[in-house]
Amino acid sequence: MTITIINIVIFAALAVIGFFLGFIISHKIGTFRLKTREAEAKRLIEEAKNNAENLKQKTEISLKEEWYRERVKFEEETNNRRKETEKIERKISEREIVLNNKENVLTHRESDLLRRERELISREKVIRAKAERYDQLINTENERLVKLANLSIEDAKKELLKNLENQAHLEAAQMVKEIKENAKVDAESQAKEALLASIQRCAISHAAETTVSVVNLPSDELKGRIIGREGRNIRTFETLTGVEVVIDDTPGAIVISGFDPIRREIAKLSMEKLVSDGRIHPTRIEEVVAKTTEEMENIIKNAGEASVLELGIVGLAPELVKQLGRLKYRTSYGQNVLLHSKEVSLLAALMAQELGFDPAPARRAGLLHDIGKSADVSLEGTHAQIGAEIARRSGEEELIVNAIAAHHEEVPFNSPYAFLVAAADSISGSRPGARRESFEAYIKRIEKLEAIAASFPGVDKAYAIQAGREVRILVQPEGVSDEEAAELAAKIAAQIQLELKYSGQIKVTVVRETRAVNYAR
Repeated sequence: MTITIINIVIFAALAVIGFFLGFIISHKIGTFRLKTREAEAKRLIEEAKNNAENLKQKTEISLKEEWYRERVKFEEETNNRRKETEKIERKISEREIVLNNKENVLTHRESDLLRRERELISREKVIRAKAERYDQLINTENERLVKLANLSIEDAKKELLKNLENQAHLEAAQMVKEIKENAKVDAESQAKEALLASIQRCAISHAAETTVSVVNLPSDELKGRIIGREGRNIRTFETLTGVEVVIDDTPGAIVISGFDPIRREIAKLSMEKLVSDGRIHPTRIEEVVAKTTEEMENIIKNAGEASVLELGIVGLAPELVKQLGRLKYRTSYGQNVLLHSKEVSLLAALMAQELGFDPAPARRAGLLHDIGKSADVSLEGTHAQIGAEIARRSGEEELIVNAIAAHHEEVPFNSPYAFLVAAADSISGSRPGARRESFEAYIKRIEKLEAIAASFPGVDKAYAIQAGREVRILVQPEGVSDEEAAELAAKIAAQIQLELKYSGQIKVTVVRETRAVNYAR
């Protein structure tokens, strides 16, 4: 019994101890698991935070990229709209300018019409008064003839008509003489131009200043090398280039003579290269001339393209561009034809704008009007006819072709642009300094013109204007009457014809003015 109780006590004690040990162990295990789970939870929270931060960054980057794309798209659309707006504004401005120009032209025309109407009214009054005066004079003359010659009225009328007929024949003869003289002057001018244009296309002798080029040499020893053994070098050079090389006693220089300016330029450039290189023999000459010819083709093409680009002309055929480049080496009366063509193009376009026409056809026709001067001897006809044919073959419209063909009045004018090109051509060729006339000669001619006008009695002042094509004379009103003014103009014109040589005609204008001034006090 006692043993049993002891065993029970021991078992109970062991159970209590086991319970406490199990509680402690389970508490420690729970604490460990709790710490482990807390650590896991912290790790998961940290990963979630990292993932959330990465997602946030990716989202921000994506949003920024989307915003940048939208911004670029918006800026492009804004720029396009701005360009369209500017284009529309430019068109509106251009139209406003055109409308203003047309309005100004209409205003000027209206003013001119009103002024002309007033002039016509005043002239009509003057003519009516003169007619009445003439009737009185005729009646007086008739009465005088009847009294003096005992003629009947019918006989007096016949005598008067005979006198008037003789006077009309005299005036007609004077007019015919003037017309013939003007035609002769114009014919001489056109003949000179035709002669020079023909000479430009045919390799014959011409004035030295337009057919020679000078090549400077570093030493006279090179002249012998240029000639070569038994003249083989110079013969090869002349054969390949088509020019003549003149080697004389001129120190440090040789002369290249040839009519064709392009060949002469090729020869000059080739000779300069040979002199600079020092190797002068037939094979080297062939190489240099061939290379220079190639370069000259590029120079001609670039010159034509630069002119077209400068004037803003589009759609020009390559053949026409090349022909334009060749004009760089052509001259007419000492005037460079390419520069002259560009000047005519600008003048024609400006005049077209002033008159309310489209300036583009005028600019195009002005640039191409002398294209025929670039042709060689293989084509026949005047340069205007040749230029029109070249333009027609190159696909230019008939408006441009007619303006080219008609700028020297060889064919009828079919459009206002033909008149504009012809006028611009005359302006460019006739302005002072355009063609071969020294400044000193021009000044002397102007001074001589003014001196002739001022040499007559009663002349107060004389001014040569319009580049010497008109002389305006102010006379003393108390010394010259209105009737004497017309007689003075005729005398001055006759004296100018005797003492001066000039082309065309010079207008003599005599101005007489009387002023009455008083003061009210």
